[in-house]
Amino acid sequence: MKIAVFAGDGIGPEVTHEAIRVLHALGLNDLELVEGDVGAAAYRKHGHPLPPATLAIAHDCDAILFGSVGDFDCDHLERHLRPEQAILGLRKELGLFANLRPAKVYKGLEDMSTLRPEIARVIDMVIVRESNGDVYFGEKGIRTLPDGRREGYDIMSYAEDEVRRIAHVGFRTAMGRKKQLCSVDKANVLETSQLWRDVVIEVSAEYPEVELSHLYVDNAAMQMVKSPGQFDVIVTGNMFGDILSDQASMCVGSIGLLASATMAEGTKGLFEPIHGSAPDIAGKGIANPMAQILSAAMLLRHSFGKEAEAARIEAAVAKALADGICGGDLGGSHGTAEIGDAVLARL
Repeated sequence: MKIAVFAGDGIGPEVTHEAIRVLHALGLNDLELVEGDVGAAAYRKHGHPLPPATLAIAHDCDAILFGSVGDFDCDHLERHLRPEQAILGLRKELGLFANLRPAKVYKGLEDMSTLRPEIARVIDMVIVRESNGDVYFGEKGIRTLPDGRREGYDIMSYAEDEVRRIAHVGFRTAMGRKKQLCSVDKANVLETSQLWRDVVIEVSAEYPEVELSHLYVDNAAMQMVKSPGQFDVIVTGNMFGDILSDQASMCVGSIGLLASATMAEGTKGLFEPIHGSAPDIAGKGIANPMAQILSAAMLLRHSFGKEAEAARIEAAVAKALADGICGGDLGGSHGTAEIGDAVLARL
């Protein structure tokens, strides 16, 4: 089990340290961790957010445990040198196209959601987001029009094979849950979305047991706060998935509890919390490491098939939360290491 550890910026190293403590506590004899620099930390040391040495480690390892990247001091840099290019570069280089983001309300935390408790407590969904295409990876730039005005442009596009492979991930995920899949697009105004919908319907013929539905993205956003319990698995494109998954995180109460996996074909994946680097609280020891710990659980499950170990981690986190172990993001006062200790004790 060769795992690349890219802790990154801000609170990334702090929360990643706790996740590594949990991995070691499982007593996995074949565990090998290889560290590398990414983001602003890598730029300061190597002049690039994703240096060749780090990329070589990523290719050589079976999975990646990723912290977070981002630093306000780098906002002045050219776009290709900004910290966020590390994660985009890894997705492109490794073919990481399928982002899985579970969102579930833990028992006892219903009041943390901005939704009414009776609405929030039934949230248990997975958002399957295509993460290697769409407008994020299309042609983009700023040009000058003939009359002298500046114009920014970003091209959104999907080829049918890109839609087909993420649709299969969505359907397979649904088969392992309630066999319900909602495809989210904007087919009423976007040709890209019309192709998306057409291909998803074509793929659905291979999964007759799965109930397929469709929602426009604006309606999906509304339904997620009106009646989130109706969703089990959502499959959608890169930009819509980015927005909806963050919305889902706040529906469950805190972005500090949500893990994610971004998979390539096969078992190679990158696992990270969906929260950012939070440079304003970096080094204070108050960041909630639970999302990163849960990311480590997803890593064991999806890249190595260690379901029992993953379930142990998730149960330990759930027990800690039920016992009132909460960071500042959940209205508590427990610090990063204290939360890590609590999870280890329950493991």
